[in-house]
Amino acid sequence: MTDAPRPCNPHLDLVAFKYPLRHLADSLKQQRKIKIVAIGSSSTAGVNGVLPYPPRLESLSRDRYYGRMIDVINRGFSGQESPEELSRLECDVIAEAPQLVIWQVGTNAVYRKVDYSFDAVQQAIAVGLSWLAHLPMDVVLMDLQYTKAIVDHVDLAEDIEARILTVGETAEVNVFRRWALMKRWCNEGGIPLSEMDDGVDPHLHTGEWATKCITSALDIAIAKAVGHVPGAPPPPTV
Repeated sequence: MTDAPRPCNPHLDLVAFKYPLRHLADSLKQQRKIKIVAIGSSSTAGVNGVLPYPPRLESLSRDRYYGRMIDVINRGFSGQESPEELSRLECDVIAEAPQLVIWQVGTNAVYRKVDYSFDAVQQAIAVGLSWLAHLPMDVVLMDLQYTKAIVDHVDLAEDIEARILTVGETAEVNVFRRWALMKRWCNEGGIPLSEMDDGVDPHLHTGEWATKCITSALDIAIAKAVGHVPGAPPPPTV
C-alpha cells in the first residue's frame, strides 16, 4: 500500500498577485494565440531530469483556457543571474512580443555569491523592468527556491528576497513568492526540506513534487489576476 499523494496547497494568501495582468487578460478574451516567455536560470531551463515549470504551465494554461494556442517559451539558461539575463532581454524576451513575461531571479545571487554583488543584481532587475514597463506585456518576477543549498545561506537568501520584493513593488510588478510558499510547505505543512529538492547534490533544484506544486500555484495566481475569461472556468478562490 502506497502513501496518498500530498496535496498541493497553493496558499493563495501568499502567492496571489497584487496587480492585474491586463495584457494577458485582454489577449485571452480577444485572440486565440497567446505567448508567454519564461526567462531565468536552471529553475526555468530544467535540470536533472525534472520537467521544469514552463512546459507544465503551458499544459495547465491550455487546459484552463480551452481552444487557445498558448505557448510558454523557455528562455532559461543554467547558472545565470539577472545581469546576464538583462543582456539577453532584448533578443530572448522583447523580440518575442509576449503577452506575459515571467522572470525568475535571485537563486544564483545566493548560490554563487562570490560571483555577484547583490546591488548589481538588484540594479539589473530594476533596469530590466524599466525596459519592459511601457511595452504591451505583463511581467511577473519569480523569486528563489527554498531548498537546502539556499537555506544553508538563509541570511543571504532573505536579503536578496527583500530586494526582489522592493524592486517589484517600486515597479508595480507582481512577484510570485516561491520562497515564501515553499517555506510554508516546509515549516507549517510538514514537508521535509529534504523532500523539496531533486535529491541530487548540492540539493539546489526543486524535485518533482515541489516543481509540480509550484507550477500549480503559479497557474492559480495567474488565473486569479486575469479574472473572468469567456469559456473558461471561474477564477480560483482557494
